[in-house]
Amino acid sequence: MEAPERDVVIIGAGPAGVTLANLLAQYGVSTTLIDREAEILQEPRAVGIDDEALRTLQGFGMAEEVLANAVRNAPIRYYDSRKRILAHVAPSGRPYGWPRRNLFFQPNLEATLRKSLERFDTVELRTGCEAVELVQDADGVTVTAQQGDGTVTLRARYVIGADGGRSFVRDAVGIELEGDTAPMKWLVVDVKDDTWDAPYSAVYTSPHRPSMTIPLPFGYRRFEFKVLDGEDPDRMAEPETVAELMKQFYPDGEVPEPVRRRIYWHHSRTATRFQEGRVFLVGDAAHLQPPFFGQGMNSGMRDVTNLAWKLGMVLTGSASPTLLETYDSERRETAREMVQFATGVGRLYHPANRGTEWFRNLFFRGVQRVPGGRDYILQMKYKPVPRYEDGFVLRNDTGRSSLVGRAFPQPMVEQLDGARLRLDDVLGTRIALVGGVKGVAEALSPHVAARLAVHNGVVVQAHVPSAYRRKGQFDPAARDTASEIPVVDVYDLEGGLRDLYLEHPGAEVYIVRPDRYVAAVSSIAELNSTVESLLELLGSPGAVGADGGKAADEGTLDVRSG
Repeated sequence: MEAPERDVVIIGAGPAGVTLANLLAQYGVSTTLIDREAEILQEPRAVGIDDEALRTLQGFGMAEEVLANAVRNAPIRYYDSRKRILAHVAPSGRPYGWPRRNLFFQPNLEATLRKSLERFDTVELRTGCEAVELVQDADGVTVTAQQGDGTVTLRARYVIGADGGRSFVRDAVGIELEGDTAPMKWLVVDVKDDTWDAPYSAVYTSPHRPSMTIPLPFGYRRFEFKVLDGEDPDRMAEPETVAELMKQFYPDGEVPEPVRRRIYWHHSRTATRFQEGRVFLVGDAAHLQPPFFGQGMNSGMRDVTNLAWKLGMVLTGSASPTLLETYDSERRETAREMVQFATGVGRLYHPANRGTEWFRNLFFRGVQRVPGGRDYILQMKYKPVPRYEDGFVLRNDTGRSSLVGRAFPQPMVEQLDGARLRLDDVLGTRIALVGGVKGVAEALSPHVAARLAVHNGVVVQAHVPSAYRRKGQFDPAARDTASEIPVVDVYDLEGGLRDLYLEHPGAEVYIVRPDRYVAAVSSIAELNSTVESLLELLGSPGAVGADGGKAADEGTLDVRSG
């Protein structure tokens, strides 16, 4: 069989596919990205981007540019059927370094992410190119695509299906979806040149016709209305009906011009597996959820964040191909949980009757009177936080508050030259040992440090700012640079790492993966054994062979044991 010409072919150049291509470029992975559409669709489909997704974009330098064209930290108000406020959600915290709820215009986002690809000579983008056949073998995957009047054949080590809910890739490898398609339908209307100055999203819950509205950048606004039982969906989408539904929001002025009117079914479905051999599914190809919590695109971003570093390490010879098996074990169940959560949120929008609504309202208002309850809602603490139980994690700290398997926070730090950065900009695309106490590099034996360095590991040592240094404390400027492993000294500028240690004093060192999830925690005393156990899961580094990686001659990954 012909040898692969590319490392990865990504089918589908929506937000998930283009983000994955950008992330892989950080590892120098050769990637071809294809999309059947000749141009970016000009309809705003996804509208919300959260702090986790922005953190992913930060990894290739695009978070600020995307956020510059978004409505930042957009609040959301929930109303009952009498237009009384049930809850006002306005998150202000930034645990991952970015605002938590932001509204964007999808065509602008996609254009920004595609422009980012132009920086990398390892990435090729083909538009108007539709995959029609996919065949995989022991050495790679062959994709046949139709482009214009001709046929294109692409050969790669791995193929990613990022081609949406009606995924060709998913069907080609025989993966099914589990779950339901709700019998309810919703009318989605996008308008331009909006005149309603309401700088918040609003959800109007009702036992009759629930609806919602979302202000978007560049003068756009979205409306969604539930189609009631017995109503003709086609008639609901007609201009006259749409104008009548929207008049309530513009009682004293002209209703803005709709640019899109569509009826949507709401799906709550997850693929039975996210990997088949050398083929992986991400985004809507892997899971579909109703839009009630705005996590469809963001869940896809979590997929590619998880998959990118694993592909990057395998294809650059830093890990065994068995590492890729953890993608399904880590992402599938957490994606399913988010689908179920979004489905449950939707039920709150449409109480069965007035009595049900009364009990729901009582619950909402009661929660906000309980100590901490208002903050729980205001700061969106009800949002499910992924925790990887199986995969590339060592469950050596199983407490409920443990960060093992969870995303590591991103505080601000200061380099020795005075530059102030978010922590991720220091960590890079490496496995990092983040020390909140002194002596992390010194605790590593030369053998373990050398092994970690082969896997492109780094020690990030936090220090108190110089103004707070006590007598006898180590001055990082005096560090001997001769070391088996790179050491980056930073000042804990705002005390984020300090506070983490005070909350979890037994976790003196956090071993953070390139996707910013915590693979393990350790005390200084147990650091060498912890690192060695974790490195066994990566296998032996080596040159990439015809199998898309290298043989695991020094260790294998047991997905069951984590």
